[in-house]
Amino acid sequence: MTGLIDKNRLGMNEEIEIIIEETTERMENALSHLQSSLSKLRAGKATPALLDGITVDYYGVVTPLNQVSNINTPDPKSILIQPWEKSILGTVEKAILAANIGLTPMNNGEIIRISVPPLTEERRIQMVKQVKAEGENAKISIRNSRKWANDELKKLLKEGLSEDIEKDSELQVQENTNDYSKKVDEIIEEKEKDIMTV
Repeated sequence: MTGLIDKNRLGMNEEIEIIIEETTERMENALSHLQSSLSKLRAGKATPALLDGITVDYYGVVTPLNQVSNINTPDPKSILIQPWEKSILGTVEKAILAANIGLTPMNNGEIIRISVPPLTEERRIQMVKQVKAEGENAKISIRNSRKWANDELKKLLKEGLSEDIEKDSELQVQENTNDYSKKVDEIIEEKEKDIMTV
C-alpha cells in the first residue's frame, strides 16, 4: 500500500512543479508584453523601436521594415532609414505615414529622415498615465496567474495532496507574484523617468 502512496506523492510533486513552471511562464509573458508595449511609447527620444511593427510590401511579401533597411539614430532627435534598395523608398515612406505613429518621414531620394519632436509637458503627463495603466494591466495578468496556480493547487489538495505541501506551494507562488510585481514597478519607474526627462 505504501508503494501506491509514494507513487501518488511523486506524481503530485511533478504536477506542482508543472503548475509553478506554468505560472512563472505566464508571469514572464506578462512582463514581456509590458516591455513590448512600453517600447512603442515615444519618450521624446529617437529610437529604432519606434518603427517596430511597421511593415512594407516587398515584392508582394509583407515584410518588417527592419528587414529591408538599415535603421539608425545618429542623434537623440532623428531616425535615419536607408532601404537596401532605393526602389522601395516611396513604399517605406507610405508605410510610415500609414502606421500613424505621429512621425513625418522626409524622403531625399537616398534615405528617409524622421525628426522626432520633443514632447510637450501635457503629452508627457498623458504618457505617464498610459504607462501606469500598462503596468496595472501587467499586474492584473500576474495576479490572474497566481489565482490560476492556487486553484490548481486546491484541486491537488482534493486529490490527496497534504495541506503542508499545498501551503508551501502557495507561498512559492506568492513569492513569484511579489517578485514579478516588483519587476513591473521597476520597469514602470524607469519608463516614467525616461518620459519626464527633458
